[in-house]
Amino acid sequence: MNRGNVILVRFPHPSGVRGKKRPAVVVQADAYVGTVSTVVVAEVTKNLALAADPACLFIDVSTPEGKATGLIHNSVVSCLLLATVDADRVAKVLGMLAPTMKQKLDNCLKAALGLP
Repeated sequence: MNRGNVILVRFPHPSGVRGKKRPAVVVQADAYVGTVSTVVVAEVTKNLALAADPACLFIDVSTPEGKATGLIHNSVVSCLLLATVDADRVAKVLGMLAPTMKQKLDNCLKAALGLP
């Protein structure tokens, strides 16, 4: 797995109860993949109302970049919902964010975390 991979994983629910299997995007630096047994991910949701938030990335699956993600519905990557999951819990890799989308994701992470 690499940064920008769109994966299918059981995303933990914020309340601590068992979450559901859903897409997520790997946001952890590639340097840590394979050196730690966990991976930091951002939740992917079909709640398109979040697309206007600067901490969220809209993915249009009708575009070539959107198709490359492996998602089947227009979606939003929410950098407001980050989680650390066991790497061995990743069910599969669905696709990958294009380089331009990864740059936009960086900006979303900066907005969500209050970074310059």
